[in-house]
Amino acid sequence: MKHESISRVWPGDIFDALKRADVKQVVYVPDAGHIELISSCQRDPDMTAVSLTTEEEGIAMLAGAWLGGDRGALLMQSSGAGNCINMLSVPLHCRMPLLMIVTMRGEWGEFNPWQLPMGQNTERVFQDMGVYVQRANHADEVGQVVYAASQLAFSSNCVVAVLLSQRLLGFKDWSK
Repeated sequence: MKHESISRVWPGDIFDALKRADVKQVVYVPDAGHIELISSCQRDPDMTAVSLTTEEEGIAMLAGAWLGGDRGALLMQSSGAGNCINMLSVPLHCRMPLLMIVTMRGEWGEFNPWQLPMGQNTERVFQDMGVYVQRANHADEVGQVVYAASQLAFSSNCVVAVLLSQRLLGFKDWSK
């Protein structure tokens, strides 16, 4: 696999936004798009980073974290959004905050046809569930978008998803 050379400053901007928002727990399904952010969270002694087997586990873990007094964030890929539909009823109906940071697939330059259905429908599916969706398309806006989303989630006790566009993540060229 060959990636386009892109500036990857924005994972640090997300980490800084999470720290500013006093996020203590980060749960994630391993994803190449989040690798730098996951590494930063794992190295931070004030954060607990937990690898999941499936995305909906993260919703339950972060509900428990909130009940225990901690703020958290769920990191996942758009292909995992469909796995969360039923479990989203917990934070939505219990008015618990949930911050999700979602790396998008099935968009610009996608090579894998299996990623297209969920990638093309993630935003609409989340909105139909009652999730507030914010999108970051450019590296220079990512930190602000994530921080604003964290403020919305934690001050309003609502579910917010930040979608990181596939263009932001970089083009994956599997033909070389």
